[in-house]
Amino acid sequence: MFKRSFMSKDRVGKSSTSKLSKRSYRDNVKKEMLESKLDSPQVGRYDGPSLSQGGWHQVDSHNHSVSPNLTSAIITIVIGKDQRLFAAHEDVLVHSPFFAAAIRDQFFEANARRIYLPDEEAEVFSCILEYLYKGDYYPRLLHDKRRNAFALEDAGPEGSPKTGGRGSTGSVAPTIYHFGVGDYILRDTAVYCAAERYGLEELKKLALRKQGLQSGINVATILRSARYAYENTPDSDSRLRAHYLALIIRSRRTFKRSGTMQMEMEMGGKLFFDLFVAMCNHVDDIVDMTQVTPSP
Repeated sequence: MFKRSFMSKDRVGKSSTSKLSKRSYRDNVKKEMLESKLDSPQVGRYDGPSLSQGGWHQVDSHNHSVSPNLTSAIITIVIGKDQRLFAAHEDVLVHSPFFAAAIRDQFFEANARRIYLPDEEAEVFSCILEYLYKGDYYPRLLHDKRRNAFALEDAGPEGSPKTGGRGSTGSVAPTIYHFGVGDYILRDTAVYCAAERYGLEELKKLALRKQGLQSGINVATILRSARYAYENTPDSDSRLRAHYLALIIRSRRTFKRSGTMQMEMEMGGKLFFDLFVAMCNHVDDIVDMTQVTPSP
């Protein structure tokens, strides 16, 4: 929950559910908004040689304690309405609690070794499968140890990473066409929500960090992606939601001029209630910081 509830009688109205845990949703949102960059937990560095020139290294969030047994049984995954087929080793899939349960439930069935995901997007599932095998998905996340900075892989003329571009990096656009939505949304948001479904917490952190490195995304795509994030994450998951709230607040001048934003506001929904409360709290925080405490 946020600091303020607009159902309260007080102007600054504390929530009527004040007996809930002190570690509230609003506290998490405030923390995200105060940070200039996403602050997901540090992931392990790739122990092999540098991927490119300039001291950049791939980061590996996979960190499995045991290498997958590539001689294990092959599982077929049927994706989407057009039933695109993917194949993966059982010992790789079981790193996801979702797939581990699906495989276990099929143990005594005649139609075993096949999992159906009719509502999944093929491009999103391709990222999931790449992560399960490699610990990342393209474009990979690179870490500059000297500067302690992160960037997305962008294959240059000689294979060196480039980080100065806006929007897409490399040959992969920051958006995908999501058939369930019927329009384009941010790719990393779709991956994050899929990771939520499949119980892949480290992939959620990776996708969130990658999305924080994207820029130059238009207003309509941001709002559409934010709505998708709200529809596909639980209320207790404040990370991705707070990212969008902070993004809109930081870019409020652009959103203020946006006809798309006005239309979205008229549609309503929890996203915009949260945004309104977050913006009010943000203004209150600024006022609190600028007030001079009178001397005793």
